[in-house]
Amino acid sequence: MILAIDIGNTNIVLGCMDGPNCVFVERLSTVRTKTELEYALDLKNVLDLYHIKRSDIEGGIISSVVPQITTVAKIAVEKIIRKEVLVVGAGIKTGLNIRIDNPAQLGSDLVVDSVAGIAEYPVPLLIFDLGTANTVCVIDENKNYIGGMIYPGIGVSLDSLTANASQLGGISLEAPEHIIGKNTAECMKSGTIYSSAAAIDGIIDRLSEELHGDVTVVATGGLAEKIVLHCRRKIVLDNDLLLKGLAVIYRKNRR
Repeated sequence: MILAIDIGNTNIVLGCMDGPNCVFVERLSTVRTKTELEYALDLKNVLDLYHIKRSDIEGGIISSVVPQITTVAKIAVEKIIRKEVLVVGAGIKTGLNIRIDNPAQLGSDLVVDSVAGIAEYPVPLLIFDLGTANTVCVIDENKNYIGGMIYPGIGVSLDSLTANASQLGGISLEAPEHIIGKNTAECMKSGTIYSSAAAIDGIIDRLSEELHGDVTVVATGGLAEKIVLHCRRKIVLDNDLLLKGLAVIYRKNRR
């Protein structure tokens, strides 16, 4: 069993992978001011909650898009499991063939998503990761990462709307009963949910044309479940995609 952790701008996703099976998945808030000890205690509490013994964990792996806490998190994990922890980055074997202008610029989360996608699904492949930022990974028929998209996440867009429109307050992200809203809150919910779903459908259409045919589409990320339900294109929801990718990369680098 390995401990897999993905550090995002808003949440830290962590779970244990036992072969291809995900034993558990949990989310913690990403707090840039926490110390190694504080993160270690958070991790210990999660492992205790699921009755995971330290002796059951053979190692760990981290991907991170928040450089200022990557080392802190690595040390915290090693305090708890007392095993070597890999960090996805320079020197780590991924097996991903990256065909972009500067492969070093590709975020570790996108690398991990792509590795998992290629291992799990037919190509060509589009992977939507819906979080603080929405990202799209494009994998061609030869399993090459050929590029993608980055655009504002749903929460970022909604925060911007409420911050800049004085009469609009905060809302929860649940779809209203009707697409045509009957009050301000319903209008905001409908606009947020359905515009996001329509954007995904439109992006799939355009990228399918670029790839000259049918594509497999996978969605993951903290907000994917709320949006994919309302899309019209066939999309596979895989909430464990990042952890699966981390497990694949760990195995590639195991001594």
